[in-house]
Amino acid sequence: MLSYLKSSLVATVWFVFLSFPFMVVKVNTLKNSVEWRWLNLLWVAIGAFFLSALWRWAMERRHRGGASGESAHADTPKLTLGERILNDRKIYRPLLAVLTAVILLFPFVFDSYQVSIMLLALIFVVLGLGLNITVGLAGLLDLGYVAFFAVGAYSYGLLSFYYDVGFWTALPIGGLVGALFGILLGFPILRLRGDYLAIVTLGFGLIAKIVLENWEEVTNGAKGIANIGRPGLFGLQMDIATTTIYTYYLMIVLVLFTIFVTNRIKDSRIGRAWMALREDEIACVAMGVDMARTKLSAYAFGAFWAGLVGVIFAARNTYINPNSFTFMESAIVLSIVVLGGMGSIVGVIIAALVLILLPEYLRAFADYRMLIFGAVMVLMMIFRPQGLISNVRKTYGPRRSAPEVNRD
Repeated sequence: MLSYLKSSLVATVWFVFLSFPFMVVKVNTLKNSVEWRWLNLLWVAIGAFFLSALWRWAMERRHRGGASGESAHADTPKLTLGERILNDRKIYRPLLAVLTAVILLFPFVFDSYQVSIMLLALIFVVLGLGLNITVGLAGLLDLGYVAFFAVGAYSYGLLSFYYDVGFWTALPIGGLVGALFGILLGFPILRLRGDYLAIVTLGFGLIAKIVLENWEEVTNGAKGIANIGRPGLFGLQMDIATTTIYTYYLMIVLVLFTIFVTNRIKDSRIGRAWMALREDEIACVAMGVDMARTKLSAYAFGAFWAGLVGVIFAARNTYINPNSFTFMESAIVLSIVVLGGMGSIVGVIIAALVLILLPEYLRAFADYRMLIFGAVMVLMMIFRPQGLISNVRKTYGPRRSAPEVNRD
């Protein structure tokens, strides 16, 4: 216990030293004065000390529990609370019914602003599920995923601006154009892995943004494209609030459709090929799996969902410009996949809702919300490096026959 206190005290002093410039010192440029907020320093010290002590105690307890658990239950996997709930139908089904009721009644309980924020979170849910195919299932790191998102949004924006194409016509076009760009990206990087793959995909995302900014004759440059049509319903005239609710339910349908298709593909032949490629590329090729076709299909499927949801993003905002598609969006989507659990559909959905809604609802702590956001991510990587809900690997074996009954 004494070692905990000493280590926590050292960590507190170090953290206070690092946070002193922005937690204590505040420069007032209007009055040309400096404010010293010593009370903040006290709270930082108290919080850092207790969190450090709690962290060290939890890590040692986890280490002891893991050692005893390995000796006592070597073959029994340790499940988290979320994974136990998902495996228990008595809890899972009522919880699913409650969540369904909350989702359906959400627009009628909260105002249009809250519905718009939830709509943005659902957009990132689909983006996370799409990138989960490329990164989570196939193991292909993609740091330029926002480029496919931008391609889908600009496909609808340009078709609407130049040819007056409606939303429902542009929706599949945006997905197909995104898939096409996914294939074009996949061809030059078939033999790349690791850091080289990350650098190339990062460059692709940056190139896409630069092209959108400088190709003014087509994309209208940094000024962007305005007056993009909202989703329609048989030509009915709807105000902004009604259109937001309608787009919200449209996104719910798209999320369910994405979950269904992703889950079916995951258990299909191509899905098993993606997971084999993720585990060991050399062994995968040695077993006869076509590496080129498998990688290209992973990029195409992942980019398809980004292009599809890009159309809805453009319709939601009715205005797009290149600043809406920066590297930060790619980093957020990748964080959603990693924090949710590589290959886990439920984990990606939960992580998307947390990472998008948490900064929004922490606006009361405007000066510290990104600090809290970063601390949550650090704690997740320490205590749950496999994600919120780890992907359960299916095992296949011979079917056990029923025991024979001796009738003699």
